[in-house]
Amino acid sequence: MARMTGKVALVVGGAKGIGFATARALAEEGASVILTGRSQREVALAAESIGSSAQGIQADAAIQADLERVVRETQQLHGRIDALMLNAGLSEPATLLEETAEHFDRHFAVNVRGALFGIQAALPVLSEEASVVLVGSIADTMGVTPFSTYAATKAALRSYARSWAAELAPRRIRVNVVAPGPTDTDMMAAVSDEMRQTLIALIPLGRMARADEVAAAAVFLLSDAASFVTGAELCVDGGMRQV
Repeated sequence: MARMTGKVALVVGGAKGIGFATARALAEEGASVILTGRSQREVALAAESIGSSAQGIQADAAIQADLERVVRETQQLHGRIDALMLNAGLSEPATLLEETAEHFDRHFAVNVRGALFGIQAALPVLSEEASVVLVGSIADTMGVTPFSTYAATKAALRSYARSWAAELAPRRIRVNVVAPGPTDTDMMAAVSDEMRQTLIALIPLGRMARADEVAAAAVFLLSDAASFVTGAELCVDGGMRQV
């Protein structure tokens, strides 16, 4: 039997990259999937690509009212959420001297505030024994220049996951982090070839991750196969931070 049969999954930031790969994998495992993204066109195309078990809702993860609307619409469609993935993210370089208030606020608004108010909005609708996955990064414990603000947002998510796991344990709601290393997505496409090769040289397995490999780890954490896993960080990095 597919691991997510009968489950309702919401993937915030599910129109492309790791989020889309996870939404597709959840649907293949039997879930009814709601996915979101900022672009109505991308959301519609993503849902159409997955098939009849997926529906798309345009929303900006940095806007609290959008997140609340997504949860309301999901509840109207399915009555509950069994699996919640908070994937919306932003990564733009800036050295310490280049950092601006706008750059800082933009990253924390999407990467951290979006996750915080996403899970808060979903709380009344999350079923008992639901699972929540935050998409972090192995950058959360590394010195990553010129992406220090991005890394700081992912460290914040890792900290939140521990606290939320403890807070929601009485409801048997699990909260975990999937932490990718360099992954071959559109976000990484903006990186120069020189930087790509520098990153690959640091990965023992000798290549970047594929989005579907990160999705496989996320689906595991979202499924009942990980029923006794909470507060954890699962690194999908080819050994980059492990050896």
